[in-house]
Amino acid sequence: MKSRRLCFVALSAVLACSADDLTLELRGVIDPPTRAMVGLYGSTHPFQEHTLSDAKGRFRFKKLQAGTYTIAVFDPRLGESRRTVEVTGSFAEKGRIEVTIPFRPSQDEHNRTALRSNTVDARELSVSPKASNLLQRARNKLGKGQSDAAVSDLQEAVRISPQFVEAWNLLGTIAYQTEEYDQAEKYFRSALEHEDDAFDPTVNLGGTLLSLGRYEEAFRYNQFAVLDRPESALANSQMGMNHYFLGDHEKAIEYLSVSKRRDPSHFSQPQFVLAQIYAAQGRSEKAIIELEDLLERHPDTEMAERIRGSIERLRSAATTGDSSAR
Repeated sequence: MKSRRLCFVALSAVLACSADDLTLELRGVIDPPTRAMVGLYGSTHPFQEHTLSDAKGRFRFKKLQAGTYTIAVFDPRLGESRRTVEVTGSFAEKGRIEVTIPFRPSQDEHNRTALRSNTVDARELSVSPKASNLLQRARNKLGKGQSDAAVSDLQEAVRISPQFVEAWNLLGTIAYQTEEYDQAEKYFRSALEHEDDAFDPTVNLGGTLLSLGRYEEAFRYNQFAVLDRPESALANSQMGMNHYFLGDHEKAIEYLSVSKRRDPSHFSQPQFVLAQIYAAQGRSEKAIIELEDLLERHPDTEMAERIRGSIERLRSAATTGDSSAR
């Protein structure tokens, strides 16, 4: 159980860049250029910050801790598009990282956005303004690294408005990122008690159950998530990992490959599991390609030396014809 957990949940923590005192600036441009809301979310640590791009699609975030982040670009007419970015010293020049974020929401996402803009959600209307203010305050605190204070605000928000799905989901996300998986499960289930088809707590619960080693139970949540959002890199990655843990390697390859196409640097590191599958199948060259891609996209991972060692062993095995090397 422990070794399998390393392959998935701890993947975010083990393969993430080591956190030190280095802070970096992230500058980006949206392609094609558009004025949109840009959210930056910590993929492996509690963090949120938001800004608006200018008319040329440019945006920036300052004083960021080194690590892996998700950028979400939202246009109220077109919808949202997400992409992983690595904020790390290897990609920085004079303390600054520059990225181009493709913004091409799927037709399904466009349709969901149009539906949301033309309907009124009774549950959302029932949420107390005070609870909504507490959620916003919690998000602001996460941007300042004050996760404990953010949790206190969110707990007060759900006490005031127990139907506040967004607050429950953010509580679960913080618990997950701090490796409190049992608590994360409770928070995500609380969200789903009030909106049983909400995508975010569904996909997050699926990931949490994978982290807890409850693969069969996780399957239905991950399956629902990938059917609901077939374009989601996260949903595809988790569905692939779920198949991997249940022993269906071909299905795992199918979904993990989709995740890579959707977001080549995704924080769940689909290359890592793909490499394990290919190595087990004796397909050393394909395993090497995945691990080299992983290192190229995440050069400062704490596992870099071990991954390089695995590559060398796989190359040696390919030369000698020994497919058992790992």
